[in-house]
Amino acid sequence: MTDEVVILIADDDDGHATLIQKNLRRAGLHNMIMVFGNGQEILDFLFRRGDGPQRDHGRAYLLLLDIRMPRVDGVEVLRQIKADPELRKLPVTMLTTTEDPHEIEICHLLGCSNYVTKPVDYDAFIKAIRQLGLFFSIVQVPSLNGHS
Repeated sequence: MTDEVVILIADDDDGHATLIQKNLRRAGLHNMIMVFGNGQEILDFLFRRGDGPQRDHGRAYLLLLDIRMPRVDGVEVLRQIKADPELRKLPVTMLTTTEDPHEIEICHLLGCSNYVTKPVDYDAFIKAIRQLGLFFSIVQVPSLNGHS
């Protein structure tokens, strides 16, 4: 993945978001990382709404999305992204503590790229994020060109 790809993290747990960032860096990723604390914030960014930051035309993004978040949960965020003609190209990795087979199936049916369960064990969590970072370092990501 080139440095032009922006990694978006939507996770209401500040500790998890910090660990994710730190371990993506340790995996060798130097991409810009943006963190959003709830589902509404990431939707406003992607759909270019409100007064906060908004996505850039022609930029490539990759989203790490938690399911359990305030305001709008991750499943609904995924549903809205994949229903949009331009945003549906956005690679979305569900990164969550939820191991419910029904939720895993729903996320895949809605079009998530990957579903990764956050290990409860600290060392296992760090290892999982570093492995994810190595995967992200080779994945190809399309630019988002539309004006959704």
